[in-house]
Order: sequence, then C-alpha cells, then structure tokens
Amino acid sequence: MGQKTSATSLFRHPLGARAATAFLSGSATADALATHEPPAASATQHDDHEPSAHRYRTIWLSDIHLGSSGCQATYLLDFLRHNDSEYLYLVGDIIDGWQLKKGWYWPQAHNDVVQKILRKARKGTQVVYIPGNHDEGARQFCDLAFGDIQVRGEAFHTTLSGKRLWVVHGDLFDGVIQHAKWLAYLGDTLYTLILVLNRWFNRIRSRLGFQYWSLSQYLKHQVKNAVNFISQFETVMTDEARRRGCDGVVCGHIHKAEIRDIDGVLYCNDGDWVESLSALVETMEGELKVVYWTAMRTPSAAVSRKTKATA
Repeated sequence: MGQKTSATSLFRHPLGARAATAFLSGSATADALATHEPPAASATQHDDHEPSAHRYRTIWLSDIHLGSSGCQATYLLDFLRHNDSEYLYLVGDIIDGWQLKKGWYWPQAHNDVVQKILRKARKGTQVVYIPGNHDEGARQFCDLAFGDIQVRGEAFHTTLSGKRLWVVHGDLFDGVIQHAKWLAYLGDTLYTLILVLNRWFNRIRSRLGFQYWSLSQYLKHQVKNAVNFISQFETVMTDEARRRGCDGVVCGHIHKAEIRDIDGVLYCNDGDWVESLSALVETMEGELKVVYWTAMRTPSAAVSRKTKATA
C-alpha cells in the first residue's frame, strides 16, 4: 500500500484543482467547486434502490474522459450501478486534462460517476488508478494512496488461474505521444469534432428508435493508417509484456476493445467510454471477456457482443 496523502495536495495538480479534488478526494461535488453553489443531490445517493449488481472478480475501465463533452457518463454510471467487482482498475484517461485546459466542462453525470467509484472503494472494492496521457498530471502522485484509491504508474494482476497480467495505459509506448506531441494535440482536436458529430448522430438514431452505434469507431476502422497503427500498438504492448515476464497485458489508449493471442502473449484492451462503451472483465470463474454495455442493456441482446479468453 502506498503512502496516503491529503487531498489538499491536489491544488497543485496540472489538471486543475477542481477536477482532481472531485475525483480523488470526493470531498465536494465538481459542480459546487466550479460554481460555488450548494451541491445538487447526486444520483449515487439513491444506489440502495438499484437492482442487484452482477458480480465480477475484476473490472478494467479506461478512456472515460471525464471533463469532455464526448464522455458517455450516463452509460458508464448505468454500468457501474449494475456491475460490482473485487478489483477495479482505472487504466488511464479517466479525467481529460487536455479538454479541461481548453474550458471547464463538468456536468452532474460526470460527478455522479466519480462519486460512484469512490463509494465502491469505500465499500471494499480494491481500486487502482493508473494515469494516462490525458490525465498525465496525476503521475506525480504514483505510489501514493488517496483514501481508498491507489495511484500507480503500472500494475500487475494475477488472474484466478495464476496468469500474470501487466496493466498499463499504453501511451508511453505510442511514438506519436512520445516524439510528436503537437501532432497528438492536433489529432485530439479533430477527434473531438468527430465525437461531436457522433453525439448528434446518435441523438437522431435514438429518436428513431435505434440503439447506440459508434460513427467514430466506424470511420476509424475505415482508415488504413489507423488500422496499421492499432496493429503496431498491439504488437509493441505484447512484446513489452513478454519482456516483463508476464503472460499478458491489459491496456487502453487506442479506444479499440480487443482480446487476442499475439505470439503466445495475451493482448487485452478494455476499450473506452466515448465510442465503444466497453469494459474488460474477469468473471468469478476466471474467464476474461470484453463487454459492450449498450449491447448488454438491449433487451434483445441478453449476451454481450464479446471476445473471450480463459484467464
């Protein structure tokens, strides 16, 4: 267990005191911090009336991007209400510091997600937060514990069957992030515009009675360079996992959920909550699978669109 520190230290946080405090301390709602008004009643106060949650051994979530308009916080809150676990890994880009630097955006749903995660930690879920590139400022707090949440640069998880998984966001192995950050910022701006289109597109679909479908994911998969980048990223991550003596890797960063074997090393990506609305889970029987929340919540889809692997 890392050293515990006071939430007041977060007022030096590069992401901004309000977002960091809201996430790691839970001492006040983000809306109150932003407007200096009394906090509104949080939806998480009514958790006792929610249906019984499905129980997993482990849940991995990443690329939530709280603080950005692309974050699908309502879907994520629904997922968190209906799913519990012994271990919860937050695998980077939980808060979008890049977007918050451009302008403050923190609706009540984003605060409800934060409060729900904090409540799970207080009730006994072991929560590990591994910062990514969009919340990279939090890396200065690695190996510390904020209340019931541990902050780590990376983690190692042992599955029920004894396999060792390396857990890391993945941006440190992305050449664009490391060597041409200006290009990453430009790409982020264009990506944000696509997400705006995606949001309006799905509002129209919803009014017509259709379920959520990611336009941004579709466009990304049609671009040859994006497909090649994803393939290269997966290979780099499994090579690094092998070098660390691990049986597999769990990462995020590229917003592409996946489970597959690459030359004897298991590659797992938990996806994101701006496009695919996905998570990686380890069942109580030791099975690893990607779950897509919109598919699971559709009445006609009792079983998620998923890829399985035996842990």
